[in-house]
Amino acid sequence: MEKDQIEQFIRCYRDNLLDEVLPFWMEHGVDQDLGGIITSLDRSGTVIDDDKGVWQQGRFTWLLGELFNHRLLQDHPQRQSWLETAERNLSFMSRFCFDTEDGRMWFHLTREGKPIRKRRYAFSESFAAIAYGEWAQATGSEEYAQQAEACFEAFVTQSTSEPDHPKFTDNRPSKGIGFSMIAIVTAQQLRDSIQLETADAWIDRCIAEIQRDFCKPDLECVMENVGLQGEVLEHFDGRTLNPGHAMEAAWFIMSEGVHRQDTALQDLGCQMLDWMWQRGWDKEHGGLLYFTSLDGKPIQEYWQDMKFWWPHNEAIIATLMAWKITGDEKYATWHRQIHEWSHNHFHDVEYGEWFGYLRRDGQVVTPLKGNLWKGPFHLPRMQLIAWDLLETLPSERVMH
Repeated sequence: MEKDQIEQFIRCYRDNLLDEVLPFWMEHGVDQDLGGIITSLDRSGTVIDDDKGVWQQGRFTWLLGELFNHRLLQDHPQRQSWLETAERNLSFMSRFCFDTEDGRMWFHLTREGKPIRKRRYAFSESFAAIAYGEWAQATGSEEYAQQAEACFEAFVTQSTSEPDHPKFTDNRPSKGIGFSMIAIVTAQQLRDSIQLETADAWIDRCIAEIQRDFCKPDLECVMENVGLQGEVLEHFDGRTLNPGHAMEAAWFIMSEGVHRQDTALQDLGCQMLDWMWQRGWDKEHGGLLYFTSLDGKPIQEYWQDMKFWWPHNEAIIATLMAWKITGDEKYATWHRQIHEWSHNHFHDVEYGEWFGYLRRDGQVVTPLKGNLWKGPFHLPRMQLIAWDLLETLPSERVMH
């Protein structure tokens, strides 16, 4: 990749993050009266539903902490405002996002913090853990560090225990890749922020499970759902692949390989990316398909060929990280492809931020900028990581 293009990418990721995406959410999403963040916004940032998603409370607070703590932003003039906003978000989260009866976290609240519903899975706890962890690092608070560790333990315990009210019967036991991949990145974050002692053990366990049960070299794919021993399930759920999820897991594993200087882990992450790029890239219209089929049979989800924002964010990171690790120009080519397609279709030049949902041909389905699922997380995380990766490229990767 040439030096001029690298500098262009850096400006795009850095400037869009700091001058557009973060200000959009700080101005329109932060609840100045009651605390927390409202994410159901229309194209211009107008609130269209003031309920609050608990995932987004943890994710946004983590983002502010990650920005506050990041070496590239130590001199940024807005750091104090990030700190103040995050403190108010943490207060809202601590007061309202936990069920006082069983200690578990809610998924959906009213604006005031009254609970609406809870989910069977414990991803609210994982996002709360990284939020508390970043602010333990930022403030030196032992209380935040203890809360981060407690949320992580709740996440892994809830996710690996038999549920009181299981979603499925025992007639076709299965498991998804979601827990293992989120456990990896959560443990990585907490290893960095609070030096979590159990982090490496959880990362080892979850990478081993992904490699053993979800990666299928004979099929050249990463499965989304498998039987308990990794067997392929010849049903809709078993045949449905999620390329974006797999690419996200791939860069988590690549990143761990870089941290440990373990080329085998780096190679595993790159292999996962290779398989799922071939299965996910839309050769007719460009961009990543949301779901694809293991064997070419029809998929039951009607949104299977739509283009969602977050898989493109994860693919941007994965391709860039793979190129930085290997120097293989195919990854530089893929990165340019996914970068250009994403910015040409998702980016809202007029109002800022990204649309979340497109048709297969790239046309916008809804002008929503956020909802209970989409908020300030995947996009700004991608921008910060991509900026950092490009700023620290080895000299041999840059063509002068």
